[in-house]
Amino acid sequence: QVQLVESGGGLVQAGGSLRLSCAASGRAFSTYFMGWFRQAPGKEREFVATSMKSGANTYYADSVKGRFTISRDNAKNTVYLQMDSLKPEDTAVYYCAASPRLYSVVPDEYDYWGQGTQVTVSS
Repeated sequence: QVQLVESGGGLVQAGGSLRLSCAASGRAFSTYFMGWFRQAPGKEREFVATSMKSGANTYYADSVKGRFTISRDNAKNTVYLQMDSLKPEDTAVYYCAASPRLYSVVPDEYDYWGQGTQVTVSS
């Protein structure tokens, strides 16, 4: 089992940047595929980015490709989401998630979730 805690959210103007962090504790962090998801008010949770166990391979939603970067530091048990060129439509609660089995864009494939961190982008 793994526990996840996100941080780094906040209020930023359009065009700005934020870096989210997700600290993991519990079972060996490097054995998990890690993902970032987001949920805006009244909308379903949607995939943002995912990283393989080593961090060598990553995959992004089309809506964030070229603007967001997922990375991980297995020595620090932490996964990051660097968000640049932020847009008002990026406003959401951002969640990190861990899967022991799959490199996936589907929320149901992830077993463990953090509590979320709010990102608000003003126009």
